[in-house]
Amino acid sequence: MPSDHLTRRSLLQGSAAVAAAAPTLASAGAATARPTAKGETGMIPVELTVNGREVHLQLDPRTTLLDALREHLHLTGTKKGCDQGQCGACTVIVEGRRINSCLTLAVMHDGDTVTTIEGLGTPDKLHPMQRAFITHDGYQCGYCTPGQICSAVAVLEEIAAGVPSHVTDDLDQVALSDRELRERMSGNICRCAAYPNIIAAMNEVAGEKKA
Repeated sequence: MPSDHLTRRSLLQGSAAVAAAAPTLASAGAATARPTAKGETGMIPVELTVNGREVHLQLDPRTTLLDALREHLHLTGTKKGCDQGQCGACTVIVEGRRINSCLTLAVMHDGDTVTTIEGLGTPDKLHPMQRAFITHDGYQCGYCTPGQICSAVAVLEEIAAGVPSHVTDDLDQVALSDRELRERMSGNICRCAAYPNIIAAMNEVAGEKKA
């Protein structure tokens, strides 16, 4: 038989040899990959102004803003609920706008100003929205309350700035109404169903702003 004649048996034997050698080849490839430099951790510096205080962090680039606040800065008022941006429990105010902190990476906000529930008020000096939530019993079990309050504060600012919503009738004159408030707060879920009380609290604060 000619030496260059390829039989089915020899083909199968050759394939088996290649398959057996694959793990070894993979290990060799990994060994030749660029090694991590001594002292290199893959961490990224992130600077934030959180509740009026400048903070400097070294974070894994995959760290969400929510985890940076809770795990690194120990600001546990901001809650982790669904971790998918559906419940609103993690709402904070970044550069004046409300966002779901579980859906954004901390490194994306390098240099930004962040306000959490701890930065809105204190037990001795409550924010008007915090006081209104207490007056109207808008907090129930309280788990969603930090996100609800941060969102409520930002919603009133949105309306005052003339930012329209899906239900706004006149884009040139955004008016405060229960319909507007319900639409804008629809991303903040309250399983205790304190929604009417929350709307009442927001109307009270809005009235104080007008006075």
